[in-house]
Amino acid sequence: MVVARNNPILVALDVATAEEAVRLARRLEPYVGGFKVGLELMMGPGPGVIAAIAKLGKPVFADAKLHDIPTTVHHAARQLGLAGARWVTAHAAGGEVMLRAAVDGLAAGSGARVNGILAITVLTSLDHETLAATGVTVSPGKLTAKRARIALAAGCEGVISSVKELGVITEVAPSLLKVTPGIRLAGTSTDDQARVATPEQGIARGADYLVIGRAITHTDDPEATAAAIHQRISL
Repeated sequence: MVVARNNPILVALDVATAEEAVRLARRLEPYVGGFKVGLELMMGPGPGVIAAIAKLGKPVFADAKLHDIPTTVHHAARQLGLAGARWVTAHAAGGEVMLRAAVDGLAAGSGARVNGILAITVLTSLDHETLAATGVTVSPGKLTAKRARIALAAGCEGVISSVKELGVITEVAPSLLKVTPGIRLAGTSTDDQARVATPEQGIARGADYLVIGRAITHTDDPEATAAAIHQRISL
């Protein structure tokens, strides 16, 4: 499936039911480049919601955040490929062997149609202080660089990174697709994110895709908001 490069918006369908997700996706389909299905939907309605949304013709990004032993990750990625996921996330912290298992599993499940593993470098909810509290003493930038190299070696298609670390990825692994969450409109709440940026900043710093959720879906007119964001970042 080829994604129209003129629309880098991936809308996070962070809702509780499959019905809500499909209804919202139908409304937004003309205005966005694809959709993100997160853990709430996968743990509730289940992976079948991926297939239902994929029928709309736009790629679906399964934000499964896989992190386990390689065999388990392989099988999980395969199941998500069978469900129709175009991209699947896995934590780069799991290491090269685990990421390669995810790559192979997704390829097997999708019939070798896609190689869409996106390695999570550092969650946008984590900053230097929070990382240090978990025993990680390097900066988010240095950790992102290290994990981007691991993702490249494992054959991943891309990485998940905050806008602040996009330049680092361009330096160490320029061939990787760069997908950026933590996108907020200027003047709005950062919610539970620690490292955020506006859509314009994301594109200016080299993001290929922007994952945008509440900034679109929690507005009075999600369609108009998505269209306006697309127009601004296309200028």
